[in-house]
Amino acid sequence: MKELTLDTLIAILRTSAGEEEDIDLGGDITDVSFTDLGYDSLAMLETTGRIQLEYGVQLDDDALASADTPRLFLAAVNQALVQVS
Repeated sequence: MKELTLDTLIAILRTSAGEEEDIDLGGDITDVSFTDLGYDSLAMLETTGRIQLEYGVQLDDDALASADTPRLFLAAVNQALVQVS
């Protein structure tokens, strides 16, 4: 089973939407909101699209809309991955 890790999510975020210079994505960001990390809804849409393509999974828009931290986002994505494996 594939699993999306925090490191992979960070790499996808950086590739899809860049990175705010004053935010350290190398620290413990699991419970920091994406907004506080400098990622808006457009950045998250692009990130979600990339994950859907790379992992071959359809992600639930409602579940991801409430997943406003990396921890919640990873849980939603990995739950979807469990369902397709």
